[in-house]
Amino acid sequence: MPAPKKNMGPAGCTVVIIRDELLASGPAKMHPILDYKLHAKNNSMYNTPPCWTIYMCGLVYKHADANGGVVAAQERNRAKAHTIYEAVDASGGFYKGHAACRARSIMNVTFTLPSEELTNTFVKEAETHRLDGLKGHRALGGIRASIYNAFPLEGCQVLAAFMKEFAAKHG
Repeated sequence: MPAPKKNMGPAGCTVVIIRDELLASGPAKMHPILDYKLHAKNNSMYNTPPCWTIYMCGLVYKHADANGGVVAAQERNRAKAHTIYEAVDASGGFYKGHAACRARSIMNVTFTLPSEELTNTFVKEAETHRLDGLKGHRALGGIRASIYNAFPLEGCQVLAAFMKEFAAKHG
């Protein structure tokens, strides 16, 4: 399973799960901040830990556990992404995904519209439906719907319905 990345908690915290025998076989002259053997020897307290970030990660873990764990979260995330990708795929080419189907993200659904003008109109009209933050990544452009773990399926359904209406109106 891929690393959780942003879904683990806020930036500044890294969780390393490593077998003891791998610790023993690491390079001898590592910079201390990258030396997992040193961190393990000091009970992960070699440097001042980012306490707030660790606390927030703990809240994320408790939320995940209370909602069925990692497997259930993955199922929910796949269903959310599917809802939006289905709108992309059913648009007759009005919306075009950035990634090949087999490489699609379930956290950031990205797609383009036929023109930059329509993209800007989409973003503005989406905001009137309380759908915000959809302007795409500065490097890719287009639209990016970030649907991390805490984002509800209902929000994806609202976006998919809006997409269908928008394509019918502007397509």
